[in-house]
Amino acid sequence: MFERLFALCLILPLFACTQLQDRPSALHAPAADLYDASAPDLGLSPLPGAKTITVFRPGPGTDQFSNGAVPISFKGRVFVQWQSSARDEDAPDTWVAYSVSDDNGDQWSAPRPLTTPSDDEEIRSSGGWWTDGETLIAFINVWPEGFHKRTGGYTAYRLSHDGETWSEPRPVLGADGMPVNGVIEQDPHLYDGRLHTAFHVRPGIRARPFYTDDPLGLTGWQAGAFENLPSDPPMSRELEPSLFQRGDCLVMVFRDQASSFRQLASESCDRGESWSRPQLTAMPDARTKQSAGNLPGGTAFLVHAPKGDKLRIPLVLSLSEDGHVFDRAFLLRGADDLQPLRTEGLYKRPGYHYPKSWVAGDFLFIAYTANKEDVELTRIPLSALEAR
Repeated sequence: MFERLFALCLILPLFACTQLQDRPSALHAPAADLYDASAPDLGLSPLPGAKTITVFRPGPGTDQFSNGAVPISFKGRVFVQWQSSARDEDAPDTWVAYSVSDDNGDQWSAPRPLTTPSDDEEIRSSGGWWTDGETLIAFINVWPEGFHKRTGGYTAYRLSHDGETWSEPRPVLGADGMPVNGVIEQDPHLYDGRLHTAFHVRPGIRARPFYTDDPLGLTGWQAGAFENLPSDPPMSRELEPSLFQRGDCLVMVFRDQASSFRQLASESCDRGESWSRPQLTAMPDARTKQSAGNLPGGTAFLVHAPKGDKLRIPLVLSLSEDGHVFDRAFLLRGADDLQPLRTEGLYKRPGYHYPKSWVAGDFLFIAYTANKEDVELTRIPLSALEAR
């Protein structure tokens, strides 16, 4: 979603970057032999029982750009939301699409609109989903001045009780009753009765953890105490986070825009009210959005591209029983699985981009885009993970 902004790379104070890189954090790390950087697809094997399904494939007369795919399960159906445009990322014709499956993801409806392209410079992009089981919330990130001015935006929502008809958009509200002055990250998590995510807040785009006790996530959002690392404005060094639970604490993992090609992480042990200073971890990362969470038994997981460069291949599922050491990993999609790039477009490139996940019923659902063109879903039986 932020590729236009990422092209204007942050330049950090050298001492800050060096200091972090010299002392990797112990918040979480891979086992020493988990990834083999010299082997194809990091030496990982596919997970038996996993199935990959195409949600949307571009064709003649359709949009050729897709990104920011996010899954959710609601009233027995699976939904995937993404942002779509004719050719280029973050283009003025961007709109938010979604598709629905009635059979756990095997077959998908044609894309439906949650927004339409704007008539002015305002752009709307995918903000993800939430549900309490009775109401489905579609979050929409609104950029009043578009992406290119790097001025940030706010979050709107539409709600539905059937996944078919939707309310008019309204702003997501903070604890002060005013609209939250930031765009939401796409995968809220419910832990201990409290909803957690991050917003990229103004001025600019600065990642910050938030929480609310509103079960629908529409009101009451409160920023946790959090110190961003040094960076050049208008963007924070920490971007596009996700999180998992470890005991009584939460661990939020970030993309590092300073190009360390490792994840940053911060920890909260007071239900999101305060967070440790972000630290560089030993977990490799291709400088991309990732997804994290917990399986029903508590196992922490990461869906990510654990590479030491910008190539977002392969897409990997990594697991940790204790939330500290990730010692199991499986290949979700590898280099040989990737179709050729169909059409050129701004910021389109080979790879598996911006995964997000949802655990429901007997499955872990993972949505992402291939080459920022095809919207795809990998469905994993939870039983396959428990047996390994």
